[in-house]
Amino acid sequence: MIVTKKAMPRRTFLRGLGATVALPMLDAMVPALAQASAVADPVRRMGYVYIPMGMNPDPWTPKGLGRLTELSPSLSSLTPYLDHLSVVTNLDVDNAAVTGGNHATAGSAFLSCERAKRTEGSDYELGTTVDQIIARQIGNDTPLPSLELGADLIAQVGNCDNGFACVYMNSLSWSSPTTPLPMEADPRVVFERLFGDGGTSEERLAQMRKNTSILDWVLGDMASLQRKLGGSDRNKIDEYLDTVREVERRIQRAEAQADESPLENLYRPTSVPEEWEDHVKLMFDLQVLALQADLTRVITFQMAREGSTRTYPQIGVPEPHHPISHHVNDPVKLEKLAKINAYHVSLFGYLLEKLRTTEDGNGTLLDSTTYMLGSGMGNPDVHNHSNLPIVVARGGLGSMDGGQHVVFDTDTPLANLHLTFMDHMGVELDTFVDSTGRADGVLEPLSI
Repeated sequence: MIVTKKAMPRRTFLRGLGATVALPMLDAMVPALAQASAVADPVRRMGYVYIPMGMNPDPWTPKGLGRLTELSPSLSSLTPYLDHLSVVTNLDVDNAAVTGGNHATAGSAFLSCERAKRTEGSDYELGTTVDQIIARQIGNDTPLPSLELGADLIAQVGNCDNGFACVYMNSLSWSSPTTPLPMEADPRVVFERLFGDGGTSEERLAQMRKNTSILDWVLGDMASLQRKLGGSDRNKIDEYLDTVREVERRIQRAEAQADESPLENLYRPTSVPEEWEDHVKLMFDLQVLALQADLTRVITFQMAREGSTRTYPQIGVPEPHHPISHHVNDPVKLEKLAKINAYHVSLFGYLLEKLRTTEDGNGTLLDSTTYMLGSGMGNPDVHNHSNLPIVVARGGLGSMDGGQHVVFDTDTPLANLHLTFMDHMGVELDTFVDSTGRADGVLEPLSI
């Protein structure tokens, strides 16, 4: 049989003066006889979301083992995605447990499982993180091997935690033991990295003040492409570009708020929303756009940082997070810590909803994406790194009867889970740091 249908390249872009816009997966990109193969061997994507200072374990931990039909209070906002969840209990990261510096080591060990070198200078040392090991394997398939984002960074250098350099709290990802990858927190910079051709900061600022859309620069190429596509693909393009415009609009609105503010703050980014929740959601929207356009398949995001003194009056917690986390078993503080935990989890739910409702090929982004939400600290009151709060979400997990609660033996290394993720993403390693095996059961559906 001879197939004459030619597929549009997966790496197709709309181009215009000063702009390049990647496209989502379209039917026209898959030849007729290759569609079944694409379904059988789908693109796989991996993301990590970090939340700081552990959790209040009682309202976090589900009751019972195995099949989950109901989530715990702290996780209840994820109920719509129950079929996609594995809640994991009893993982730990021994190398984060050092005298002093437990906030710095909690964040730095989360993806590396390595012990950070104590230093306040530039001679820092850690280890290559799991996301970067995965990116080396699959990063050549996308314009960006990986994307490192944050919404809560420390704007200082030197000592940030009992003799540990600030870099350990500002970099979840390390491409080598001596190369931390900086996280970007400015949505405008991230957007232009994904869709723009660059230019000086002055040129970019001048352009954003015109309130024009990057899509306006590629109208000619877009019109030409639309004439070549079928009705289904035209609808996908329209929905995708509407999302791009909406993200742009929100960034521009944040810029306008910053520009009109009577407060003088020379260090304030021009495109970070005033409200932290809006900032987090915007960063999640950018992650979804990056995955939808296949600009990257590996993402790390620090939703909030270790040692954060952020307050959450909108949920009834006007006190700073860090002091609340040292609860000394005070019922009032424990209740407020649980509220913070539940709030962070609900924002993760916002991401899952975006993934679940974003088309990708014959399914949705969630079908081919695995995200891990977690912390490098367990009980923040004593700064331990055992029984970490971990939730894994991905498409195809479980059944219509619910997700699963996977409980390991006490002190099972977090590295076991990372090794399992690497297996899932096609990386073949026998061990990872202090791993003792695989985290069986986390990525496999339970038998009915």
